[in-house]
Amino acid sequence: MSARVVILISGTGSNMAALLEAAQDPAYGVRVAAVGSDREGTRGIELARAAGVPTFVVNFRDHPDRAKWNEAMAERIAEYEPDLVVSAGFMRILGPDVVGSHPAVNIHPALLPSFPGAHAVRDALAHGVRVTGTTIHFLDEGVDSGPIIDQVAVPVEDDDDESSLHERIKAVEREMLVDTVGRLAREGWTIDGRHVRFGRTAPGRTEHSVSDATDTKENR
Repeated sequence: MSARVVILISGTGSNMAALLEAAQDPAYGVRVAAVGSDREGTRGIELARAAGVPTFVVNFRDHPDRAKWNEAMAERIAEYEPDLVVSAGFMRILGPDVVGSHPAVNIHPALLPSFPGAHAVRDALAHGVRVTGTTIHFLDEGVDSGPIIDQVAVPVEDDDDESSLHERIKAVEREMLVDTVGRLAREGWTIDGRHVRFGRTAPGRTEHSVSDATDTKENR
């Protein structure tokens, strides 16, 4: 059974497009149940609709505060009964209504815990680091603070500006995101403290199997 995945985006959806392409192969183990956004008119939402994928928008400005927006977002996500939520270029902080209801992962353009937040590439350049990169991690209620699943390093070149460095990071993060989401879907995962491992391990640890959840839904 393929894992049901909801992808959240805020812009062009390049990472989303890579996941949609990978999901066309049944062996990948993922079915993209829906693509959601926090704003209308994004290129990513247009691409998802063109691909025949259900979409939804929960506009931040339509709600009186962040808590109400998070409640509305959680309700829309829940409609698609996802086994996993993927924040792929989604620029809003998801609160406990979302991350407390569904496992969720995020891709971040830095080697966490260094340079969390919305300006990671700019901050890395300003700090003068020689190596930065990208991180995929589980979401918690903090800002880029959840358990790390995988990381890839990207060297900083002498003539890099924010745009050139970010483009090189994007090239490696797409590959890492596709690989990681597929493995989570096919193998499940365990979390021991802050350590994430694919597959099942010893009893007593937090264990997740996307396939088990999917089987339950399919056999209701």
